Amino acid sequence: MKKFFIAAIAILLCLSAGAQQNLFPSQNIKSAIVNPDGTVTFNFLAPKAHKVQIVGDFMEGEKGTNVGMASSGIVDMTEGEGGLWTYTSKPLESELYSYTFLVDGIATIDPNHPYVFRDFATLTNLFVIPGGMGDLYSVQDVPHGSVTSVWYHSDGLGIDRRMNVYTPYGYETSKKKYPVLYLLHGMGGDEDEWKNFGRACTILDNLIAQGKAVPMIVVMPNGHAGMSAAPGESSMGYYKPYHFTKGTMDGIFETNFPEIVNFVDKTFRTQADKAHRAIAGLSMGGFHSAFISANYPDLFGYVGLFSAAVGVTDTKISPIYQDFDAKLATQFKKGVKLYWMGCGNVDFLYKNNKALREKFDAAGYPYVYRETDGGHVWKNWRIYLADFAPRLFK
Repeated sequence: MKKFFIAAIAILLCLSAGAQQNLFPSQNIKSAIVNPDGTVTFNFLAPKAHKVQIVGDFMEGEKGTNVGMASSGIVDMTEGEGGLWTYTSKPLESELYSYTFLVDGIATIDPNHPYVFRDFATLTNLFVIPGGMGDLYSVQDVPHGSVTSVWYHSDGLGIDRRMNVYTPYGYETSKKKYPVLYLLHGMGGDEDEWKNFGRACTILDNLIAQGKAVPMIVVMPNGHAGMSAAPGESSMGYYKPYHFTKGTMDGIFETNFPEIVNFVDKTFRTQADKAHRAIAGLSMGGFHSAFISANYPDLFGYVGLFSAAVGVTDTKISPIYQDFDAKLATQFKKGVKLYWMGCGNVDFLYKNNKALREKFDAAGYPYVYRETDGGHVWKNWRIYLADFAPRLFK
C-alpha cells in the first residue's frame, strides 16, 4: 500500500509539472541571447499572432512609439516554425539596453527574459552587452555598498516620505564620515529610478573599487512633492502610476529640500558642509538641482545638470524660480567647486541647455560641459553620472 501511495504521489507531481509546462510553454525558450559577435537574438512564441515587432533603444528605425520608450526603434520579427518569432540585431556597442514586444499592436514584455525594470508606468526588459560601459553598469566581483529605503517626516509637506540611500562599502563597520551626493530623478520617475534604470549604486560600487571615485553616500529622494513614495510603496497601494502635477515643478519640492539635507545629516555619518555635498539630476531633477543650489548657495559645492529641463516653467509660479540670475551671481560669488552640464545633441531640451550655457558664458561662470550623441535617454544619463561622480570631493 505504501508503494502505491508513493507511486500515486509521483504521478500527481508529474501531472502537475506537465500542467504548468502546458500553461507556460514559452518559458522553455531563450531570448535576448547575447552572441559572441555582439549581436542579440530575441525569440517570442505567438502562434496565433499576425504580426510581432520588437521595440528597443538599440535600433535605428521608426520613432515615437506608443510604449513609453524615448528614442526607440521598431522592427518586424520573422515568424518561423510553430509560431516562433525571431529577430537578431546588428552588433551592438557595450551598453545597457531596454526593449519590449508589440504583438498585433499590443505591448508586452518578454516572458523568456525575466530581467525587467519599472520606469514609472512602463515595464521594459533589459540586457547588457559587456566589454565597455556595460561592465560599469553590471555587478562585478568588487566590494559592495548597501541600499536602504528610508522614511523621513516632512514638516513642510505634512507627510512621511521615502528615499533610497546608498552607503559605500565599509560604512557599517567604520566610524568615518562621508561626503554626500543628492541624486534626483526626472518627471517620469521616482526614488527607485536612479537605483534601477540609472544603475547608480552599481556604478558607484565599480568606480569606488577602481579608485576613480571617493567613497560617498548617495541620497535618491522622491522629487514629486505630492507623492510619499514610489507607486506600490505607499499607503495608496497598487494604483496605476500617473504623473503628479502638484508638487512636481511648482517650487514646493525645492522649497522643502533643506529638510532632506537636515534629516540625512542627523541620520547618517556625513561630512555636513558645503564642500562635501553635491546635487545632480536628470531632466526635471536637473531643473530641481539648478534652482535648489541657486536658492541655497551655502549647501552644495558641486552641481550636475543632466539634460536639465531648464527654461520650461513660468517663474511666476513660485518665488523659488524668481531672480535666478541674481541668485546665480550670489551662488558663484560664494563659491562653486564644480558646475557640470551634459546634454545629448538631439535632446528636445538641447536649445534650453544651450541658452543656459550662453548665460554662464556671458557672466563668466566656469563650468564643465559634455555633449553626447542621442536624445533624452538613460544611456546618456548613466554616462553623465559616470563622468560626474569621479570629479567630486577631491
